[in-house]
Amino acid sequence: MSQTYGKTRWKRFAVVMVPTLAVTAAVGVSVAQGALAASFSVSGTDFKVSADSLSGQGFVQYGTVDTQEGNKYVPVAVSGFKTATINKLCQSVQLPLGPLGTYVLKITAGDDAKHPVTASNLYIDMTDLQATTATFNNINIGVAEGAVSKGSVSAGDSSNPQFYNPAGFAQEADSANLTGVQQTAWATSAGTFSLNGMHLSVNNSNAECF
Repeated sequence: MSQTYGKTRWKRFAVVMVPTLAVTAAVGVSVAQGALAASFSVSGTDFKVSADSLSGQGFVQYGTVDTQEGNKYVPVAVSGFKTATINKLCQSVQLPLGPLGTYVLKITAGDDAKHPVTASNLYIDMTDLQATTATFNNINIGVAEGAVSKGSVSAGDSSNPQFYNPAGFAQEADSANLTGVQQTAWATSAGTFSLNGMHLSVNNSNAECF
């Protein structure tokens, strides 16, 4: 029986790697323009987000439901910030790549304390949040219709990332400061996401953010 070494099945390789290259190219173009805008989401799966610290102005939090591919509904808590400053941001997601196994796509930024990540109109749809410390200034808690009064969030249809149920629970604060942040999220969207000192990597090691 003959064996062949050192050859690549290029058609299979192309099929497997195209999704990863598409993600890399999209992020690369955005960074070249100085900011990553719009959204970071992965259809049908969650991803991890961590940060040494997150400080935001115009904070709001409320519950809603994300709609995923295949009519899959995921209850989430949305945290929104009018503006935010993030130190040592990390986002990672597992990428099942067929015969190559599972790889990890990871984006890090803001490692330099003098040049943190900055964002405006930032919304994070999450199912789990942990923080070493969390401080909320001038907080207002209650039914969303009464609790959400000072921020930019407003009722709309469910395709809008700012959508919330006016009869549901919500809270808002003038500002929020969190340290040691670890989140499991389904989507992140922002009007502007400036990733200072960004590094994107794809590898097959256990390299998730946490």
